[in-house]
Amino acid sequence: MEKGFLNRLKVAAAAAGVAAITFAGQASAADGVVKIGAPLALSGGLAAEGKKQKLAYDLWLERVNAEGGINVGGVMMPVELITYDYQTDGKRASQLAEKLIIDDKVDFLTAPFGSGHSKITAGVAERYGVPIIAVASSEPVHNQGFKNLFGTLAPSGGLIDGMLDLFMAKKPDMKKIAIYGRDDVFPKIMATLMSKGATARGLEVVYEELYPVGTLDHATATVGMRTAAPDWIYVTGYTEDLVLVRKQMAEQGLNAPVITMITGPAYREFVENLGPLAENVTSATWWHYSAGYSGDDVFGTTQAFTEAVQKASGEDPDYVHASSAAAMISLQKAIEKAGTLDRDAVREALQTLEIDTFYGPIKFREDGLNDNRNLPIIQIQDGKPVILSPANLATSELLLN
Repeated sequence: MEKGFLNRLKVAAAAAGVAAITFAGQASAADGVVKIGAPLALSGGLAAEGKKQKLAYDLWLERVNAEGGINVGGVMMPVELITYDYQTDGKRASQLAEKLIIDDKVDFLTAPFGSGHSKITAGVAERYGVPIIAVASSEPVHNQGFKNLFGTLAPSGGLIDGMLDLFMAKKPDMKKIAIYGRDDVFPKIMATLMSKGATARGLEVVYEELYPVGTLDHATATVGMRTAAPDWIYVTGYTEDLVLVRKQMAEQGLNAPVITMITGPAYREFVENLGPLAENVTSATWWHYSAGYSGDDVFGTTQAFTEAVQKASGEDPDYVHASSAAAMISLQKAIEKAGTLDRDAVREALQTLEIDTFYGPIKFREDGLNDNRNLPIIQIQDGKPVILSPANLATSELLLN
């Protein structure tokens, strides 16, 4: 971050205190504009996800401003979205969140994709009393006592329960599972939850390891899992990791009746990079474009949102697109409910918000997570993700390797 900005921050804090800075951050209300700040990973390891966030935000922004903006106590206020590339660097994410509050005087914030960086920016928002909307599902992000943090993803545990229910029913002789996860906030949580859940269901965990962020050679793990001969291989990480692991599994001749990668198959990049190796890989997701949700928002239906993303990008949307757009809708509806840009009032409105949207129902728990829903279990079949569960959304049956 620029030296001049840090010096200005120190001077402002010393001269006026955090309370005065917080007040200054809401000057845009007098300007008749709603300012929302968004640190985004537009480069670096999470650039694919960050660009999807940006696309979803822009689609929402275009539509809400086309309607005159947000209704704030009977006055239509246009929305200004201020974004910076934090380059998938947690320290820079923190600095830019502070810059958005102090220099850009945003009214509210959105968090970057991913639990780790959401936690960092939520800490900044908490210090300044700024409501922040995240796309993070991990309880260790939402159990920090943050009063200003709200997330549109349902809790991670719902993904685990659904997979255990489905896969053990489809393969009743399943006995052994191998678990391999990235040592990072969300992937680590998903590995830990699966270990506990599988053990509770009577499965034997025959391999369990975490790999450091940045690992480029997974040969030791793939050989270890092959030796353990599991019925189910369960890997957690981010897309680049999962693609590499899957390729090295093939090189080592590692296979199992069920292969799960969280949350790779939810992304088109996973299938594009793996081709035939993506076939039959299972996963779980928070949203799928085949769902038939509708609501009182700027998109109206799942189909309309899907078509908007397809037109803008040429690709089908995934849960990152959808949950990001839903974050903006949640903030919009809370502002309209509060009838003001006062942060305390908007925070209270978010706490009691209960709406139906193109993304599905949104109602925040006390910890800020979206109430759990029956989340889709998916599998890549013929190069496309199909839904295996829940029954009302299912488009295919589980295929075993």
